[in-house]
Amino acid sequence: MNENKKTERKNLDEITNVCLAAYPGDIPSTRMCIIQEEFKQGFEFMKQYPKSVTIFGSARLSPETDMYKRVTLLAEKIAMAGYAVVTGGGHGIMAAANKGANLGGGHSLGINIELPYEQVINEYVTDSISFHHFFSRKVALSYSAEAYIYCPGGFGTLDEMFEILTLKQTGKIPPVPLILFGTEFWKPFDELFRKVLLVPGHETIEPKDLDLYTITDSEDEVIDMITSTPVREEIVVDHAKK
Repeated sequence: MNENKKTERKNLDEITNVCLAAYPGDIPSTRMCIIQEEFKQGFEFMKQYPKSVTIFGSARLSPETDMYKRVTLLAEKIAMAGYAVVTGGGHGIMAAANKGANLGGGHSLGINIELPYEQVINEYVTDSISFHHFFSRKVALSYSAEAYIYCPGGFGTLDEMFEILTLKQTGKIPPVPLILFGTEFWKPFDELFRKVLLVPGHETIEPKDLDLYTITDSEDEVIDMITSTPVREEIVVDHAKK
């Protein structure tokens, strides 16, 4: 098991004080400075782990549920394949994934969010970083991962899934695997897309867009998809004019 080595970074108060000193009386510039520092520290954190898989899912599932146990096994296999496992650092599915990463001897990462009430990092995280802004946290969760795995979850999980789905659809990220793990949960969503988004008269997506994601219950299929995907570059810039 990897030892917890929480990455050193400025907390929100420290970032705010630095930015206030740099831009006295300039609120827009101060806010931009704070946001920029969060992005910078998030990128530096993730650059330590060039091979990673991000797992999303509900914080409400208990360790007694079948899905919790399945996610633990899946994350263990991912870690054994040499990939860091990244989660939001909370409980439920996130804890299951971090636990599995520990069992597999891999890096178990938590990307936490600072909230007015206490947001506790689960005990299985070996390295973590916290964010004040949800949008900068979301970028860190999705930054340069070799695959995205979505387990049963609520609005937050769906929000994160649709964002990556849109980025794939529009070509803003490489065609990395987007895996919906848990057929019983995700199959009704697939049927909804087909019945509503592709219905004649609407057709708000193209039939090929349904190939942007894979629904599966197979841990081995997930591992095969991950290991067959090239390691992503840290930053991709494809808009340069010649």
